[in-house]
Amino acid sequence: MLVAAAACPCPPLLVPEVAAGAASELDAARAACTDALGVLAAARPDLLVVVGPDDGAGAREYPAGTPGSFRGFGVDLDVRLGEGDGVTGGELPYGLAVGAWLLGRTGWADAPVEGRGVGESLAPDTCLAEGRRLAGRADRVALLVMGDASACRTLKAPGYLDERAAPYDAEIARALGSADIAALRALDPGTARELRVSGRAPWQVLAGAAEGGADLSGALLHEDAPYGVGYVVATWS
Repeated sequence: MLVAAAACPCPPLLVPEVAAGAASELDAARAACTDALGVLAAARPDLLVVVGPDDGAGAREYPAGTPGSFRGFGVDLDVRLGEGDGVTGGELPYGLAVGAWLLGRTGWADAPVEGRGVGESLAPDTCLAEGRRLAGRADRVALLVMGDASACRTLKAPGYLDERAAPYDAEIARALGSADIAALRALDPGTARELRVSGRAPWQVLAGAAEGGADLSGALLHEDAPYGVGYVVATWS
């Protein structure tokens, strides 16, 4: 059963070594993510699953110990998803690598860790079913859900300016901050793709995980759009 969840943004710039001279610009987001992980630890989970965007079309498992790297961003920095062998022959996608970095930064040792990558094109019903499956993996399951809101908030944003982006992100922040499962279930993949939203599929996995679990309350810890990309930090507990 899902007993707690945290939603965090997953830009590699969250890692100070990647952001370099601009690292201080995301200090508030990092602090909120640290607080969110504290909520997960306080729930005393038997299992923590990190869910984030993946390049594939489906859902992919990343066992404990799977390595990740930020070398693709010009930084000699490696991470590992919890403790384990990570015998997959693969490497964490960037969203899960940021999640692994957050866990390592806070010294997570409160429960075993696994990863799930979900593709951008994964249908909502499939995301919901994946969430229900994850919630059944242990008596007390916590999710760390990585994903960004729209990358179309300003003229200089990666996806340029789209007037729909700000109200879309405001609704995402409201839904995550109030644990509104119905609103997350209703997210449209096409609109998310047009607005360059990486968190749609992970958030719908969260919605599926919460369907049959405890009655969780949400809290919005942080909302901002530096670099024209929406970042939201929220907890469910």
